[in-house]
Amino acid sequence: MNKNFSQAIDVCEVTDGELDLINSFAVKPLKRNEVFTFNVVLCDNEIDRDIERFDTHSLEKLAGLFVGKPGIFDHSMKSSDQTARIFDVSLVRDSSKRTSFGETYCYLKAKAYMPLIDKNADLVKEIVAGIKKEVSINCSVAERICSVCKKDARSTLCSHEKGKKYGDKICHHILKNPTDAYEWSFVAVPAQKNAGITKSFKERTVDEMKNEDIYSILKSAQSTVTLSKDQSEALLDEIEKLKKQAKESEEYRAFLKGEVMRLSVRSMPCLAPDTLEKICESISLSELKKLKKDFEAACESDSGSPRLAPASKAEKADNNSFLI
Repeated sequence: MNKNFSQAIDVCEVTDGELDLINSFAVKPLKRNEVFTFNVVLCDNEIDRDIERFDTHSLEKLAGLFVGKPGIFDHSMKSSDQTARIFDVSLVRDSSKRTSFGETYCYLKAKAYMPLIDKNADLVKEIVAGIKKEVSINCSVAERICSVCKKDARSTLCSHEKGKKYGDKICHHILKNPTDAYEWSFVAVPAQKNAGITKSFKERTVDEMKNEDIYSILKSAQSTVTLSKDQSEALLDEIEKLKKQAKESEEYRAFLKGEVMRLSVRSMPCLAPDTLEKICESISLSELKKLKKDFEAACESDSGSPRLAPASKAEKADNNSFLI
């Protein structure tokens, strides 16, 4: 699950205490003049462009989960795109500001660093110039609670529509109980309006990212496989979708088979029904659709004139035309 957030990145000087935190991730101790540090707003508790929001408790949990997480570009999975790393995260409460639903505005402020090397020179310049300032977080949550009925939209059918007004409240989903934080990325368009050097949270559904993770786990498994609760739920959801699609496919196949059997009576009456049925069972769905189309064409070409009509208009209309 990805979320975008945008707010100005704040370039800062590293203190001795912060340098110690940075060096807890470095293999070889870095000096103050060897690193570039900046503050990043990762996410907040305001309703974003996806009509979703984190609650304060979720932000508090995410603060711990994001320490040590890498900064990349556009959620790329390539290690070569790793650019920065978060070394500290804090929850900031702005009592002077209220959210659209009346709560105190809160946001996650992270401190990140990158080494001052040739590879990062242009990125540092873009950050300082305010060109690179939107970011996106990639995390997973256990619950998406409907703000109207308080049901978990991931496991319970809910009749309320995100973005629609119910009474004086806009329906939105509350993202609760974060289970993991994966990375944060520089992006062009954030989902959360205030994230940045700022917030990006891009949905891959129950997610495409989870399904990809599960597929990778199953594909590489040599013996026993262990899935998290989120992954198990995602796999069960995917199985239910596949079962529904399989049922609909079987129903459509039965319909096509019935049409082929019906049309064959007119277009190929000499073909035994049991033979045709075996043919229908052995071919693919696309081949069955083509067979139906061919039989329809044969029926249309055979329906030009009645059996007792003259062979052509040029033929004389004598009694010989009506002999059986």
